[in-house]
Amino acid sequence: MSVTSGALAAAAGAIAARQATRSSGATFASWDRTSFSGGSVSLTEGLVASAGMLGAAATVPGRGKCGALISVGAGAVAGYIDDQLEDRFPAKGKGLRGHLGALRGGKLTSGALKIALIGAGAAAGAATLADERSLPGRTVSWVTRTALIAGTANLVNLLDLRPGRAIKASAAVAAPLIASTGAASGLAAGIISTGAVCAEADLTGQTMLGDMGANAIGAGLGYSLASLRCPAVRAGALACVVGLTLASEKVSFSKVIENNSVLSRIDQFGRP
Repeated sequence: MSVTSGALAAAAGAIAARQATRSSGATFASWDRTSFSGGSVSLTEGLVASAGMLGAAATVPGRGKCGALISVGAGAVAGYIDDQLEDRFPAKGKGLRGHLGALRGGKLTSGALKIALIGAGAAAGAATLADERSLPGRTVSWVTRTALIAGTANLVNLLDLRPGRAIKASAAVAAPLIASTGAASGLAAGIISTGAVCAEADLTGQTMLGDMGANAIGAGLGYSLASLRCPAVRAGALACVVGLTLASEKVSFSKVIENNSVLSRIDQFGRP
């Protein structure tokens, strides 16, 4: 039931938001950016993806609903700040290291503020999932889940560099989670439904998720993973997220994908 509810709510929210942005093109002119290929691309897909993910989060049963809404909402708000208010911050940073380095130097970047907001949302969301009885067990669980939610939100954003890439990667991870229960299945269905609504415009390069959409989907995916009951699975997922994030500071995901024939075909699939 949660799978169907999550999918329908996500699709309805995303479709409604897409229609709103399309019918008010002039209102969203400030959301236009230059794409990697030099063309024009709109970040309004972030609004569409955020609406879809919030719709899916609202269908999560029990106290997980509050945690899912907080995590996804914090990701969306943080992404909006980085997308739309970046020019209000005098200091610029690039990547996790760049933002934290600027912060150590006493300069606040929009990226550093985004990290703080996503981290706070992830911490609050993870607090709704703690199910271990002992205090040490609850603490470890909370820290692991917090890192998983925040780290996944950031990782999906790192993949949003080419048309359809973040949507495909998120859907691939979410697909097996549908077989789970509760928050994991509902949010996973929402991720796939939201991605399906966004796919056409994303793959053709008309729109992109931007920080807002990528962080919202990533936080939803992270919360879905964090809600899994098996500690070993959660730890394995976190190890993958941390490993890929650290690797992104050293290598270009785009170059790795382009140099691998299988990954390149998957990455190109669906583009004109």
